[in-house]
Amino acid sequence: MSINLPDIDSLSLIEQVSQMVVVRTCGMLYDHQIQYPQWELPHTKLQALISEYGVGGIILMGGSAAEVAFKTQQMQSWAKVPLLIAADIEEGVGQRFSGATWFPPPMALQAVSMKYAEAMGKITAEEALAIGINWLLAPIVDVNNNPENPVINVRAFGITVGEVMGATRGFIAGAKQYPVLTTAKHFPGHGDTAVDSHLQTPMIPHDRQRFEEVEFPPFINAIAAGVDAIMSAHISVPAFDRHHIATLSHHILTDILRKEMGFEGLIITDALIMSGVANLGSPADIAVQAVKAGADILLMPVDAIATIDAVCKAVENQEIDRDRIRASVQRIWKAKQKVCGILPNLKLLGNPKNLGVAHAIAMKSINVYSSLPELQSGNIQERLEANYLNLIIVDDPLTCEEFLNVRSPAVSLPKSKGYQRIIADSLTLANLKGEHFSHIFLQIFSRGNPFRGNTNLHERIQILVTELVLENKLQAIALYGSPYALDRLFPLLPPLMPWGFAYSQQPEAQTAVLQKLGFR
Repeated sequence: MSINLPDIDSLSLIEQVSQMVVVRTCGMLYDHQIQYPQWELPHTKLQALISEYGVGGIILMGGSAAEVAFKTQQMQSWAKVPLLIAADIEEGVGQRFSGATWFPPPMALQAVSMKYAEAMGKITAEEALAIGINWLLAPIVDVNNNPENPVINVRAFGITVGEVMGATRGFIAGAKQYPVLTTAKHFPGHGDTAVDSHLQTPMIPHDRQRFEEVEFPPFINAIAAGVDAIMSAHISVPAFDRHHIATLSHHILTDILRKEMGFEGLIITDALIMSGVANLGSPADIAVQAVKAGADILLMPVDAIATIDAVCKAVENQEIDRDRIRASVQRIWKAKQKVCGILPNLKLLGNPKNLGVAHAIAMKSINVYSSLPELQSGNIQERLEANYLNLIIVDDPLTCEEFLNVRSPAVSLPKSKGYQRIIADSLTLANLKGEHFSHIFLQIFSRGNPFRGNTNLHERIQILVTELVLENKLQAIALYGSPYALDRLFPLLPPLMPWGFAYSQQPEAQTAVLQKLGFR
């Protein structure tokens, strides 16, 4: 594979700076399908940024694998210089684009075997290339040692340095079997926060020694494994820089990551539309600060054109050295030479072997204690008359369609046994009247998710469980998502209370848990 890239010095300043910008668009084909218009560019603006300004890359969200395969070819046809096309696919291509393989969250590997990390990396890389994506914004190498972390959580490989390092090496080794870029994130470490940087700026109070013992080793390990890019975190670490968050800190990105750790690949910011950085200044000022700090790629700036103009002006005013821009473009050229030029191939999707690996991880990471033998006796009418309730609690009823609908096992299997159904969230849970029901089967779908932040959902669930146990109404609990949520409930449950847990929220995991609990 070989592509022809122009000589860097033949490019104008604006063309060089544009190569450092990655913008977001929807994977769906038509403008009216855009789900996040404040972030995702419509067709005409996207084409102009690619063909006229020459932005260096695209990050895709949403759509089917087939749509994305078409759209990536279309965007590449607009570009004078081949594009880096990225996606946040920490759980496989199917996490973002329907039709491809979707793995359980990375933390599920704790419960099975870290050997699956290499298979995850290999399959993710293979299927990404099959639809025209050449840059994996994965793996997360944060050590999630804070159970209250609302944004990393089960997206991390583990809660110890050893778990994260072992899985990281496996994932990168698997992905390196294909010409794609990998990305370790979020430097210098986002695992020990209780705040979501999508919503505000977290602060980590630890000293340098603590970072060298916990947060830094997974990144050093990823560099040794050959990771291509490292993404910054929008976090404050006063021990390193009292004036700038990591994304805007020359000491953190250049002195520590580039010089001390010897990282020679791409340094990419986390999305600049996130409040953890966007609230700290104007889009133009933030872009200039990030480049001065050492960032090679500016991901999802609030205003791409204003960002390009601001960085160009900073170079013209000698606030940023022209060689600094050239060095970033050289790294981008090296990355593009490695991964660009491969055409999509949808025939590689739907591979039974790939799907089987995801299924194996999901099934082996399930944990169920006891069952409800009474479900195998009696009849549906008796349970209806006795008011058996299937109470399903979700983080947000408007964002759960990917795993929960009228045909989902969590809904259909209890219904087949005579259970009525209520779906609740933290707001509606407070008004739930449980006195009308004699038996309540509780199912909880909850995991760390960006932009959701901390809610009082788990506190309300704990209150509810305590009340139901005292009233002798709680039959069993099934939880899909974060093991931390289950840990909070264990002290409240009677010793023989049946329970089930799955990292995955997908239908196959629901079926496996429910059948082991007796819903056959």
